[in-house]
Amino acid sequence: MRIIKLDAIDSTNHFLKALSVQESCENFTVVSTESQTEGKGQRGSSWASEVGKNLTFSVLYNQKIEEITSLFTLNILVAISIVDVLKSVSNLNFVIKWPNDILAENKKISGILIENTFKNSKEVQSIIGIGLNVNQSQFENLPQASSLCQLENKIFDRESLLISIVNRLEFNLNQIKVLGETHFWNVYHQILFKKDVVSTFESFEGIRFVGKIQEVTKEGKLAVLLEDDSVRFFDVKEIKMLY
Repeated sequence: MRIIKLDAIDSTNHFLKALSVQESCENFTVVSTESQTEGKGQRGSSWASEVGKNLTFSVLYNQKIEEITSLFTLNILVAISIVDVLKSVSNLNFVIKWPNDILAENKKISGILIENTFKNSKEVQSIIGIGLNVNQSQFENLPQASSLCQLENKIFDRESLLISIVNRLEFNLNQIKVLGETHFWNVYHQILFKKDVVSTFESFEGIRFVGKIQEVTKEGKLAVLLEDDSVRFFDVKEIKMLY
């Protein structure tokens, strides 16, 4: 893989997207930085990271249209790949919180933001942004955030983690052709946070309600069984889970 390392940048996603316009970039080209000033998460939230302590990087992946049955499948593969690697270096309990967060012992340690662009009628370009809290020890005003170091009380090799994550992602993408997408969707649902557990949600109008997560659909929507036994489907911008 080609890894471009930067000291500081506004956004690795922005940089990699611009680079792919200027030159031909092969799949799994990586841009990583020690400091990202305008990192973004889901719903436009910011992703703050202490300089030189964590991983903030983006990966380029071009998909053929005829091979895509669901754009959200890439999201679940990225999340599964991160969890696979984390489980290889730690015995913490890792789960995936819809839509794109990785939790360790119910603390957020990683976020994913994928930006898709239709390049032509045959290809979709995906810029996969990943933030992983590795060696940061303090999280002011972020009670739900943590890091591998804080939870394990030891320092981790960031470079090794980055390479392992990208290699695992490439491996899992190739395995789709062998195992099929259904296999990975099953894996995803097995480690989906709060699946089949009564949980509290809040709509973006501020209304709270309880329900059980049934599944995530191929379109990336959250299916929630409500108290009246009806199932409603929610988009990312429509609700958040309180935990």
